[in-house]
Amino acid sequence: MNPERLLSSLNAAQQSAVTSAAPQTLVLAGAGSGKTRVLVHRIAWCLDTGLAAPGGILAVTFTNKAAAEMRGRIEALLARPVGGMWVGTFHSIAHRLLRAHWREAKLPEHFQIMDSDDQQRVVRRAIRALNLDEDAWPPKEAQWTINGWKDEGKRPDHIDIQGDATLKTLVDIYREYETAAARAGLVDFAELLLRAYELLRDTPGLLRHYQERFRHLLVDEFQDTNAIQYAWLRLLTGEQGDLFAVGDDDQSIYSWRGAQVENMQRFRKDYPRHALVRLEQNYRSTGNILNAANALIARNSSRLGKSLWTDGKSGELLKLYAAYNDLEEARFCVDRIKSWHHGGGRYDECAILYRVSAQSRVMEDALRQADVPYRVHGGFKFYERAEIKDALAYLRLAANRADDGAFERIVNVPTRGVGQRSLEDVRQAARRENVSLWEAAHRLCATKELGARAVNALKAFLELIARLAHDIVDQPLDAIIDTAVAHSGLVDHYKKEKGDRGLDRIENLEELVTAARDFTPDPDAPEIPLLSAFLSHAALEAGEGQAAADEDSVQLMTLHSAKGLEFPQIYLVGMEEGLFPHQRSSDDISRIEEERRLCYVGMTRAMQQLTLSYAESRRLHGSDYYPQPSRFLREIPREFIEEVRLGGRMATGAVPPRLEEDSGVGLKLGQRVLHKTFGEGVVLHFEGRGAQARVQVNFPGAGTKWLVAAYAGLEAV
Repeated sequence: MNPERLLSSLNAAQQSAVTSAAPQTLVLAGAGSGKTRVLVHRIAWCLDTGLAAPGGILAVTFTNKAAAEMRGRIEALLARPVGGMWVGTFHSIAHRLLRAHWREAKLPEHFQIMDSDDQQRVVRRAIRALNLDEDAWPPKEAQWTINGWKDEGKRPDHIDIQGDATLKTLVDIYREYETAAARAGLVDFAELLLRAYELLRDTPGLLRHYQERFRHLLVDEFQDTNAIQYAWLRLLTGEQGDLFAVGDDDQSIYSWRGAQVENMQRFRKDYPRHALVRLEQNYRSTGNILNAANALIARNSSRLGKSLWTDGKSGELLKLYAAYNDLEEARFCVDRIKSWHHGGGRYDECAILYRVSAQSRVMEDALRQADVPYRVHGGFKFYERAEIKDALAYLRLAANRADDGAFERIVNVPTRGVGQRSLEDVRQAARRENVSLWEAAHRLCATKELGARAVNALKAFLELIARLAHDIVDQPLDAIIDTAVAHSGLVDHYKKEKGDRGLDRIENLEELVTAARDFTPDPDAPEIPLLSAFLSHAALEAGEGQAAADEDSVQLMTLHSAKGLEFPQIYLVGMEEGLFPHQRSSDDISRIEEERRLCYVGMTRAMQQLTLSYAESRRLHGSDYYPQPSRFLREIPREFIEEVRLGGRMATGAVPPRLEEDSGVGLKLGQRVLHKTFGEGVVLHFEGRGAQARVQVNFPGAGTKWLVAAYAGLEAV
């Protein structure tokens, strides 16, 4: 096709990016600015103008779906099939390299790739080979640590132990794990990237071959690259390669996966002749939504900087609703969604976004009660989640020892030494004697047909369940659930699961206690014990399927799951201190900034209407809390917000004082200040106004401090 026709559908900034003649180009692509469009058109431009042949292009993205979509769009744009290009994820391209050069990579020809479960089993064997206690050195935690080191490009010999005994043991596990994996011809996902990097780094001839072949490298979602991915790109680009990176530092929300937003700044330093192109025209959201989002994200420091705009309408103001509690918040959202639907809108045009997955429970209850179909995007419904099923299985078995399904589910969760072989012996005994697994286990322990270790493990489990059954007698329902969670050891079990996933599971268990406290049995149902009624309720809710993928239904999801999606109506709920931003981030300015980016991502999913809500009281962990509104609400200028009135009254009577812009003494959130003792710091939070206001400041050298404004002597930097 005519190259000029290729550009005719692009705006000026997009054209500048697509036709960039710089040796390296960094495209700062704002939300809804046509990021994928630019990447696809860049490849088509290179092919159509003769800058590159298909075999000279390597395009990298983060999901197989995105890679397939990219190839399809390129071929549709050029109206011809394009063979020879390498388009794929970092892992798939690394795998391709290792398969082609297995000898140079020092791998067996038919090496196998381990999934996460396979890897954990090999780590467990390594721990046992070193005669270490699995309780003291949990395989899952060791696995997470090993993968983290690999993402940083570190082998065991590269890690500086510095006399740390704990670190030394973890390095020993890493070394033993590598030996075991190599002996079995196994490669984990992190190893794919590290081994491919080492292959190119340590084989100069091979590196030259690929540098000369792939003169044009393109990478999507550049802000999500980790250390080894960035090093891999740097190596393959070399001195002559054309590197075209598309990303948005304001949408970097995956540091817990190892993503380094700093790579955006490193690019500018490592490639001094680069071109920086900003895509700021947004084709998704209204002007008011964009202006509010711009004002919020401007609070973050060390941004490359951009400001989204649209030539469309200003649209409606953002709606702010303050609910009395989380139940009213859920009802409010559902009522608004039903009004949208009755007005001709579709349910699937509405999405409810929340910071932690445990928040979905109240929303799911409200949607079910209103008979509104919904789907939990990228996750399970509350009562379908593994940790919830585990906790309830303890109670099922305590209430009914003949519940074989509950027995099998939790007999070794958390791990207590009941292996598959021992469990199979119990199953066979139960079948042979026509009794429950519980009774069979009792008999096997008494006859000592099993090994001493298995007998001891089974006895401990049987005693735990018996003790649980005793301790929950005559307890309120929420106390019963709390006791079961405590007895089970599930909280400690999930604490060992590094990153946010384990913490999310713990929060879900705490939400289960709240669900029990809120539970009211059906008055028309036959009268049964409250625990049995609750267990039946949970089973029915788990068994009631979500709306089908193609059914018109409200979408529920965490903010992390929402990235890359868009909806006409967005409800961003739970805008409260300690929830969003999350309490885990409250004393770390870098984590607060990531939370702010997460809020920015959520806001920019909205196309037409954006509703923000918070509750004046919220039931969490089985107790009532009275949180302050999120600082992010303070950071959105008032002119973009309209408070929602209910029945002729303001939701809160007036704009709450806690939503004031600053502390009343000239200090603002995110401001850099100087203290004569603690040095330079950043204002994280404040309580009250005027001279007696308390100010929370993070000082890198002294930690986080609460100071009284009148006496702190803080100076703006």
